Amino acid sequence: MKKLAVTVLMLSCVALLIVGGMYIHQSGVLKKYPDAAYLTDEEEAVRPVYRGLSRDEQAVYEAVYRGILAQKETVSLPSEVSGEVYSKLYCIIEKQESELFYADSTYYTAEKVREAQIIYRENKDRISEKKDELETAENRALKAVRKASGDYETALMIHDYLIENCEYVIGEDELYGSTAYGCLVEGRANCEGYAKAFNMLAGDLGMESVLVTGITDKGENHAWNQVKIDGEWYNLDVTWDDSDIKGHPRRLYFLCDDDEFSETHEADEKFFEPFSCISTDDNYYIKNGLYIENVEDAEKVIGKKMKADAEYIELKFADERTYKEFKDLYLGQQKIFDLMLEYSWQVGASQEISLSEFNRELCIEIGKSH
Repeated sequence: MKKLAVTVLMLSCVALLIVGGMYIHQSGVLKKYPDAAYLTDEEEAVRPVYRGLSRDEQAVYEAVYRGILAQKETVSLPSEVSGEVYSKLYCIIEKQESELFYADSTYYTAEKVREAQIIYRENKDRISEKKDELETAENRALKAVRKASGDYETALMIHDYLIENCEYVIGEDELYGSTAYGCLVEGRANCEGYAKAFNMLAGDLGMESVLVTGITDKGENHAWNQVKIDGEWYNLDVTWDDSDIKGHPRRLYFLCDDDEFSETHEADEKFFEPFSCISTDDNYYIKNGLYIENVEDAEKVIGKKMKADAEYIELKFADERTYKEFKDLYLGQQKIFDLMLEYSWQVGASQEISLSEFNRELCIEIGKSH
């Protein structure tokens, strides 16, 4: 009887070992972690958010990024990470890696993550075709902006190209509206789609750019960019500069410092801290001599633009007092028409102008009537 009991016990132990071994094998507890890998120096150079991650986080980022490029549904990570860290890294990848437009913004997570489960926007058999379409549209855009000289002109040409070739849309019916594919291929995108397209083209041309999410001064969710111009970071919002008038992009939010930008934009710092933007040197209005500190300056700028027969005259005022003084004198008392006669602006046309006022931004745009 004692021998039988020992035999039964031994068989039970063997059975437990077999079942336990099967469970361990299926659960992957003893599965070997893949070796850590990192983005190349060239890739890293245009990914400032990636550079700000820890070395372990960079390795997980690289694994997920490469996995999505290969359209894998399961990606083994080089180390186990908390759900909080994985969520942070996935959200950064989904927002900053514009070429991964087919990866969904929703994702699986858990208390601990060792394998990433990737969700795609649609069936993978359609992704290859869409990737080819995006590459074609991307190359077309790059051909249009490659002739730019320097960081400032490159950023401006990308900004203007997107405005000229994309229509702002809102709503959840647009499957790719929040992606670079929606902006560059379909020509229909929301703010995130515009920002991702800018990120993609800027990175293609060797510029450092990031997508920033947050809220507007009205509490609405929004997305925009920061870009490095000649060593200095600036804010820009392509979406808000889209006037819906073909051939006439606005530059109200092109290369702004934080003091100005924070009046209408509040960044979400949950996943990374946006860069400090303190320079005003390359702000569109300042760089182009359109920044008005007194009414006398305004008359000089207007006269110069009218003499050059400019189609539009853009002005940004240093303060509300100067803005109101200009409006009262040149628009209220109609002194603008005296300047039109003096400089023969719109000779042969009726004494009419088109006028756009941007009270919040202290900007005025005067254009020829057609």
